[in-house]
Amino acid sequence: MDFELSDEQAMLRAASRDLLRDHSPADPALWRLAAGLGWPGLAVPEEYGGTGQGLIELALVAEDVGRSLGPVPFLPTVLVARAVARGGSPRLRKEVLPALAEGTTWASWAFAEPRSPWTLAGVGATARRTDGDTVVLDGVKTTVQDAEGARWLLVTARHDGVPASFIVDRDAPGLSVRRQQVLDLTRTVYEVRLDGVRVSLDRRLDDGPAAVQRLLDDASVLAAADALGVMDHLLEMTVAYMKVRVQFGRPIGSFQAVKHKCASMAMHVHGTRAATAYAAMAADAGSRDAVPAACAAASYASTAAGEVAGDALQLHGGIGFTWEHDLHLYLRRAKTDAVLYGDAAVHRDRLSALIRPEAVPT
Repeated sequence: MDFELSDEQAMLRAASRDLLRDHSPADPALWRLAAGLGWPGLAVPEEYGGTGQGLIELALVAEDVGRSLGPVPFLPTVLVARAVARGGSPRLRKEVLPALAEGTTWASWAFAEPRSPWTLAGVGATARRTDGDTVVLDGVKTTVQDAEGARWLLVTARHDGVPASFIVDRDAPGLSVRRQQVLDLTRTVYEVRLDGVRVSLDRRLDDGPAAVQRLLDDASVLAAADALGVMDHLLEMTVAYMKVRVQFGRPIGSFQAVKHKCASMAMHVHGTRAATAYAAMAADAGSRDAVPAACAAASYASTAAGEVAGDALQLHGGIGFTWEHDLHLYLRRAKTDAVLYGDAAVHRDRLSALIRPEAVPT
């Protein structure tokens, strides 16, 4: 595969970095400005007001969002957009996708559940069909990003015994959200409770377990891209500090042991970049190794994020432990990216199952 960016992709990256460099993450207008650049519409087909881009373009933006610790609802919104574009009815696509493309609202995916793995087997919420064309949703979801201000939630629950996804209005009766206190201070996540939430059956996406798993794979690649941005910035931050921190009359970056640490960080960054780019490109190309590539990228990034953050903290020394320094914010985000949409163990188990040769009958 050709890993060189096209002219359009390079322009997207440059525009995204300029926006995130010029505006503080705390700027309340950041999401509106990002919408002006077309971020929410990247995953929306052109016929619904978007630009119909692929996973590689989404990963480029996700990387820069991670690099800047952007608190915008980019990742959950584009995931819901991809799901609706693939499996929504024409009426549902017409209702949801143009609004998401405009950036006037956003959506989030309610998938994970308390004390359950981030896998299809971990879905315990139920969708029970009543008389007529109504479904009743019950269950508890956790780590739902930006749920409070979302207009829609994509809720994955067991319908007829298998995982399926439904578009649910955020203000639907019986649906409540509670802010969760988490390690990452740059994101807002919520617990979502569904107590007899009634939705029309036509708000179910035409997605079986395979489609839900495909969206999980997309999410894993984008989380790896976010972690890549975090790691890349940590490396830049650390190298810059090593050049000015003096010990024994010389910059500590001149010591061989410190150079080895920085080289190890760079190795993890480059490895994550290669794995993430390949996974995104394989998905866009419809390659048959797209699924194992997504597992490989997610598992590698999950491990590398913790290694790079730990090395950065160690090399910064005392100043890295202070509340005033930005390092702890990147460390927190790296640790969170390492478990979003499944930790390394989840992805390695799945990868092992994918590549394990079938048992030969004896």
